[in-house]
Amino acid sequence: MQRKDGELMLNAKPMKHVRIQVLTSELPQISLNLAESTFFAPDKRENKEDDALPNIPGESYRATFQLAKSRLNKTCGYYCQKVQALPAQGLLIDEAQLEKINEWLGDIWGELSELQEQRHRLAEQHREIDQLLEALEDFDTMNIDLDLLQSERSFLDIQLGTVPRENISQLRDALGLSGYLLFPFKDANDEVPVAVIGLTESEDDQLKPLLDTAAFHALEIPPEVSKDPKQVKQDLQQKTTELLSKEKALDEQLQNWTEQHHAKLEQAAHVLKVAAPYVSMAEAATHRGDLSLIKGWVPAHHVEQLRELLQSRLQQPFVLDVRDPEPHEHKEVPTLIGENKLARPFATLVGQYGIPRYGEVNPIGLFSLTYMLMFGMMFGDIGHGAMFALGGILLRKKLKSFTPFVVIAGISSIIFGFLYGSIFGYEEVIHHIWIAPLSDPLYMLTVALLWGIGFLLLITSFNIINHLRMGNRTGALFGDNGLSSMALYIGLIGMGYSVYASGSVAIAWVVLTLAALITLFGYRMIESDAPAGERILVATIETFETITGYLSNTLSFLRVAAFSLNHVALALAVFTLADMSSGAGHWVTIVLGNIFIMVLEGAIVAIQVLRLEYYEGFSRFFIGDGRAFKPLTL
Repeated sequence: MQRKDGELMLNAKPMKHVRIQVLTSELPQISLNLAESTFFAPDKRENKEDDALPNIPGESYRATFQLAKSRLNKTCGYYCQKVQALPAQGLLIDEAQLEKINEWLGDIWGELSELQEQRHRLAEQHREIDQLLEALEDFDTMNIDLDLLQSERSFLDIQLGTVPRENISQLRDALGLSGYLLFPFKDANDEVPVAVIGLTESEDDQLKPLLDTAAFHALEIPPEVSKDPKQVKQDLQQKTTELLSKEKALDEQLQNWTEQHHAKLEQAAHVLKVAAPYVSMAEAATHRGDLSLIKGWVPAHHVEQLRELLQSRLQQPFVLDVRDPEPHEHKEVPTLIGENKLARPFATLVGQYGIPRYGEVNPIGLFSLTYMLMFGMMFGDIGHGAMFALGGILLRKKLKSFTPFVVIAGISSIIFGFLYGSIFGYEEVIHHIWIAPLSDPLYMLTVALLWGIGFLLLITSFNIINHLRMGNRTGALFGDNGLSSMALYIGLIGMGYSVYASGSVAIAWVVLTLAALITLFGYRMIESDAPAGERILVATIETFETITGYLSNTLSFLRVAAFSLNHVALALAVFTLADMSSGAGHWVTIVLGNIFIMVLEGAIVAIQVLRLEYYEGFSRFFIGDGRAFKPLTL
């Protein structure tokens, strides 16, 4: 199943491999044209069939481009105005132009580097002054020349530091016994600056343990300080004023610099933007002499558009060869998903798990449909869904491509809200079309179980299709989640249902289950090269894992019903709390409770549905090691 105008089908867009033979002189032109088209992805694989054209063009061009781009990025990193490339037009950039731009960028980077170095030196001086001012705060109440404390003293031992307030009294008494005096010289809440003074004849080995016990931390006197603290502070504040003046002058100089070079920088960005496609082509283009070859991938529905584009833009003749991808290339063929705006948010979430290989079943259609159905079933409420949809529309500028995802989730909640008869938790306003979840929890659990069984059978079918498309018939029949596994799962379900319905097991289900079980066990015995005993053990464990895997995955879908019941239970809890108050308090509780449900449970439900999709769905039918289609662009 596939469709030209959509993506929510079983196949990704079909791709074509193209080979374009042109004159080497046309390479820059065709690179720019292919980038403007936005539907050509370069094929940079090595290919033996291109041995006749072994050389990769433009090596010096690419080296110059990378250096110029690095210089532009560094310049824009410091630049105070946002630089944007001019609108791309059909301007070709030759190597001489690129060299000229590169040299100019080197010159202005040198100018900017010098200005920034001046700014850095001023900032460093400012930081040093701030550190000195911070250090002086501990001495600003001392009317003493700090140079005296830094000089050698013959008779006095003076130590400055801080002590926790609660230790002051005990430390003063202990120091008194050792012949030292303690003088707090500044009021503080926690750490009190103190001076410890004694005779140099006192034994230092007695002082240090006392100070350590009291959590004494020494204060360092900055070597630059040799005056009265107040005078030093005035001098530093004067220097700060001078630095601020220099910084203001430098800022004005930088502003003038930016105004002078802004237009030229935008022109440089434009040049690099136009030159980028030729650089990005790299190994996708090869040449010998005047003949060049470009290889790439193009969506099948764009091939004729590509041919018409080249015919209208190229001055010289060209040859365009088109072919279908070979089966052995499918791992290398890029997969185009998310082209449709409606499918883009779902493609993004699929991409978080992995990109399907080219030729595999496109998971976006299944993912988008089942995700929204499960979200609505777990979070069914007309009012909450309407808030989600309205919020998605109002926040579309912030949500961007995820706007359709939020709006559709809201619509799904609205639909199930009508089915459940729930609006902002109230189930008496409208009558349910289907069922009120709490009226029959067992029925809801049964529906969720049946949904899980159908989901797993569909996923297994897709896995079988994928193996057949890759030519792996053995994997389709006997591999994990293959036809034999599906038959075993169906047999187990049939046996369980027959016991539930009639109290006995129908012989047909027993035969199907045993046949599938023996087939799986026998295949795993045959494919193993281990000794007989080890093969039996491994085959037994793997077959048992297949059974338990299907059963556990099926039971995982019970959470679909559990959350639908939980949603109603939370609403009842909110109403119970609201009924405890009256008037405005009642309605405030209702509003806040509904906001709580929408934010908290809405996020949890979104995550739980994603978990079901990833682990019970995607892990069973696609590998996720494909390559996303990334076209050459400006």
